[in-house]
Amino acid sequence: MVPSGPDQGTGPQGALGPADHGYRTDGEGAELLDELRAAVGRYVVLPSEEALTAVTLWVAASHIQPSLQHAPRLAVVGPTKGCGKSRVLDVLHETVHQPMMTVNTSPAVVFRVIGKNPPTLLVDEADTIFGPKAGEKEDLRGLLNAGHQRNRPAWRISGPEHKPTAFPTFAMAALAGIGDLPDTIMDRAVVLRMQKRKPGERITPFRSRYSVPELNALRDRLTAWLTPLRGTAAALVPTMPVEDRAADTWEPLMIVADLAGGHWPASARAACLAMTRHQAVHDEYTTLKTRLLRDIRRIFEQEGNKEALRTHDLLAALLTDAESPWPDYGTKGLNAYHLAALLRDFDIGPANYRFENGRQAKAYARNQFLDAWARYCPEPARPTPTPAPRREAGPTRPVQGKPPAPPAGALPVGPLGGTAAPTRAR
Repeated sequence: MVPSGPDQGTGPQGALGPADHGYRTDGEGAELLDELRAAVGRYVVLPSEEALTAVTLWVAASHIQPSLQHAPRLAVVGPTKGCGKSRVLDVLHETVHQPMMTVNTSPAVVFRVIGKNPPTLLVDEADTIFGPKAGEKEDLRGLLNAGHQRNRPAWRISGPEHKPTAFPTFAMAALAGIGDLPDTIMDRAVVLRMQKRKPGERITPFRSRYSVPELNALRDRLTAWLTPLRGTAAALVPTMPVEDRAADTWEPLMIVADLAGGHWPASARAACLAMTRHQAVHDEYTTLKTRLLRDIRRIFEQEGNKEALRTHDLLAALLTDAESPWPDYGTKGLNAYHLAALLRDFDIGPANYRFENGRQAKAYARNQFLDAWARYCPEPARPTPTPAPRREAGPTRPVQGKPPAPPAGALPVGPLGGTAAPTRAR
């Protein structure tokens, strides 16, 4: 470390930088991060230059974990297999501090290896942990949720005396999987939205005999550079371009960038702004699609839950709601192309149907929506009606005259969609 001069003082808004703690960057850290960034970029194609910067800083931050108050997650997600998610984990495994793969690891093992100097958890096929059939992995899921912040232990009964024992959960974690992870993870993560490589995009094949020694050498240099700076890192209060939970997640990356100096403080903050904004737009778009599912369910209910609705009729019903986003969607309002594009991620699409007048038309079948409605906008459970108490009375006589009217809101008895339900054209 090089002592700072008198002109190296407190940063804007009272934030404390490296110079306030007697540390002045001398270019070593910046050069090392540049080398690491180039190495990562040789083996994987990341969504953007900002994403490559973020991964580089995330790897370096793992080497100062004991100094951090938050352990940011790295969510490596993609729409299908073959997007390079597992290759990202391969590179991380050779560069992060004390890597621990958790594909088939028992949660009990993970609880016991996390301590004052925690490993960096690398979770492949994370979608299997958070899926609907992942009940047996509830402990691991809880650990990953809690471990973002220091001092959030998990209590378990342990030992022959069955004593309550607090197990630390604080550890950085990278999770790779198909599709988005739960919001509790995504809100605490630097998110990489991977895509398949284009035909012209080339990478260096990952081969253990030469890839591992190269990446391990960078890992060892990161350790040598950052381990002595853990005390300095713990006291830093970097200026942040974002607030709240995003600031908690990105702060460790800003600390590393400020320790490195050079172009890295500016590059880190530019990456933070670009990636958090991109994620905010994605979240808004996802919320819009959930709104569309709810509105379509309402329209089907208003139409008596018909078997199918014509695309033209469905669009007309959506556009009549002046308070919805659909009249202002795009340049001239929601159209058939927009509707199909918004529903495509739910495996919902129009098909030719023959209606009661014998004419065919593009339409959406109600049964296509059932799975998406159950997953993304389930209706609240309705309270079970309380049975009326029995009366202690004598035998009753049948009432003469008309039969009683059905209760209000009762559905008519008959085939789904009425007597003139459309049939799918073949």
